[in-house]
Amino acid sequence: MRDGARTRARIETEALRLFADKGVAGTSVRDIAAAVGVAEAALYRHFPSKDALSRHLFLEGYAALAGDIGAVAARQLPLGLVIEEVVAIFCRLFDDNRPLFSFLLLSQHAHLADVPEEADKNIVEAVRAIFAAAMGRGEIPDGEPDLLAALALGIVAQPAIFTIYGRLSGPLGDRAGDLARAVKAVAGIATA
Repeated sequence: MRDGARTRARIETEALRLFADKGVAGTSVRDIAAAVGVAEAALYRHFPSKDALSRHLFLEGYAALAGDIGAVAARQLPLGLVIEEVVAIFCRLFDDNRPLFSFLLLSQHAHLADVPEEADKNIVEAVRAIFAAAMGRGEIPDGEPDLLAALALGIVAQPAIFTIYGRLSGPLGDRAGDLARAVKAVAGIATA
């Protein structure tokens, strides 16, 4: 990896960590430069502004997560298994890369308008498509796939938020089974 690519990767890593910890508004270009160990001008060689860096990190992380969800959906498994796998993806991201998960969760309102509508780049569309397809196959009753997507995402997001703020402890993955059962129940799938 060239020096420029290494520096860009360090900028992205440190900015993500700082954005997740202090918020985008609470993080200065000076903070990022200091964390990376470069002059502020070096950041501007890679990103025109802090907001452009934030937008880039959000869109890249959001699309990667949507792509992972879409890959599960493409396997055309029964809905119950899809739900289990998608919940596991969210839990793994939270447990393995909490700065990215936190940043995506806590800064979504600033960037969702920039997210393309395609399910391979849009988490909400990817989850919605899973429920719409299950309705089309008759696995669950016809209804509002957008509402099911909202409920499912809330079931996973709220425990993550509680963990971020110390109300829950331990890995989110330890709760993946409970979260998947709750999503299945909301979707109308019988759970044991």
